Amino acid sequence: MNTESDLKTELLDAAKLHVPFDGWSADCFEAACADIGVDLATARGIYPRGPVDLALAYHDAGDAQMEARLEAEDLSELRFRDRIAAAVRFRLEAVEDKELVRRGMTLFSLPHHAADGAQALWRTCDKIWNALGDTSDDFNWYSKRATLSGVYGSVVLYWLGDESEGYERTWEFLDRRIDDVMQIEKFKAKARESKLMSTVLAGPMAVLNKVKAPNAQHQAGMPGRWNGRS
Repeated sequence: MNTESDLKTELLDAAKLHVPFDGWSADCFEAACADIGVDLATARGIYPRGPVDLALAYHDAGDAQMEARLEAEDLSELRFRDRIAAAVRFRLEAVEDKELVRRGMTLFSLPHHAADGAQALWRTCDKIWNALGDTSDDFNWYSKRATLSGVYGSVVLYWLGDESEGYERTWEFLDRRIDDVMQIEKFKAKARESKLMSTVLAGPMAVLNKVKAPNAQHQAGMPGRWNGRS
């Protein structure tokens, strides 16, 4: 007898065959159910929001592959900015079909699903920082994830349209985007040394710390900071 975990995987695998034609849609969800012989009520018990939860499960599966690769690879000889680039590259290389991502972006561009898409993007960037041993617990915790979200989002858009061999242009674009962010980090490092800026940030930090989710706390890992000096 299949467990719930087995059914989740089977439904997702079946759905991926239909997404290029139907998108992450109700038709795709129903076709996946028919393919594996599970009734809609049972499927809804596993994925309550149907195709939306399927799309999120697909995104999370890609994150898991990225995390496993980051754990397996030895990145210790790389500069920290290059570890970040490697993580983003690993995440994109976990995608087996661009159309699955393209259709997901279409789904999460809808106003009523935009928050789900933003949260998924944030989770990916949080996992990258955690895997690389981010130890920040101040405003830097938020700014690192926010800036990486901007980098990752722009790189995905570029990658979707990239037809160069081995996505060489995408990796060059990624390097340029990280170089841009490194300049911002250098500015932030100087700003943190300013008493005036520390005072200005005190209020926003108090608010952010109240809403920061407990399960989003950083985890111990490989030492390193993205501080503009790496």
